[in-house]
Amino acid sequence: MTRPKKPLRVIIACGGTGGHLFPGIAVAEVLRDRGHRVLLLISEKPVDATAARNHPDLDFATVPAIGLQGRSPQRVLSFVRKFWHTCRVTRDLLREFRADAVLGMGGFTSLPPALAGRRLRARTFIHESNAIPGKANRLTARFCDLVLLGLADCARHFPGKPTRVVGTPLRAAMLAPADRSAALRAFGLDASKQTVLIMGGSQGARGVNRAVIAALPDLDPATTQLLWLTGVEDEAEVRAAVDRCRTLTAFVAPFHGSLEQAYAVADLCLARSGASSLAELAHFGVPTVLIPLPTAAEDHQTRNAEVFARREAAILLPQAEATGPAVSRLIRDLLADSAHRHSLSTHIRALGVPDAARQVADVIEEIS
Repeated sequence: MTRPKKPLRVIIACGGTGGHLFPGIAVAEVLRDRGHRVLLLISEKPVDATAARNHPDLDFATVPAIGLQGRSPQRVLSFVRKFWHTCRVTRDLLREFRADAVLGMGGFTSLPPALAGRRLRARTFIHESNAIPGKANRLTARFCDLVLLGLADCARHFPGKPTRVVGTPLRAAMLAPADRSAALRAFGLDASKQTVLIMGGSQGARGVNRAVIAALPDLDPATTQLLWLTGVEDEAEVRAAVDRCRTLTAFVAPFHGSLEQAYAVADLCLARSGASSLAELAHFGVPTVLIPLPTAAEDHQTRNAEVFARREAAILLPQAEATGPAVSRLIRDLLADSAHRHSLSTHIRALGVPDAARQVADVIEEIS
């Protein structure tokens, strides 16, 4: 494709959650490497501050966080006040930065930059990773030149709006395969056993953790071991449950900074179905049982999981059905059926878009 005649100045609004933040950083890295100037707008949350410290090679600016929590008149009024204050702050940032393009990675934090970008005649984009958009992205899309999609199934939710399927961007560090033997040693796991990875995203997943705890007595410790990323709140409960199974090999931690190592050792994964996790699982071709968070906004995790289940790329297990016996039976059956796991791996890998960050950067260059 034809590159812009001059370096672009691109604002990426990506704060608030890891699902918005890390894909935004992935796009920023590609644009920076192509010679463009990028400024990432983040919130005041700790996850954003940590990411900024871990990426000193990128430029970040913090803007006041907004989010509508509840529908009472007082909360709505508070939201409106914060929203317009954030709009003013963002508009000043964009004007000072002289932005050519604005990319929102989703959520209410993307709306003020999109509005400001539209007003200042910059090209505006919103990225939606999930199979069904949230209310914030539906609204933000009205002020954008193009809607970028992680999943093609989402296009029907933006009628009359131009869309482009680009996948969900992954960080460059995530794309490189990890050495399985080295990863097993790092986790203290046994190379002769099959490994089940259990994870629930950045906050953990109590429903998944409790289901697996109930399944522990029916797992065979002679052939099966666990790599269990619990989230902070459930770590103590999970450790206690694992300790009661004295012969079970397990690595238990609230989170792990190098998930590519976890994916490298996983013969099977039990996970929530957030868009970023699905993109990572697809990239590594991990056979997966998806247990969507039933309270997720717009029930988007179930919609995401349904996309993968329809394509035989994962097994969908609703949380209401994730009892101890059901989970243990699934784990035993899948670990015993290498052909089924190979089929799941092949199909989930086919849904991955490993160069999604590059595709997003291409679109910004093409249209800006």
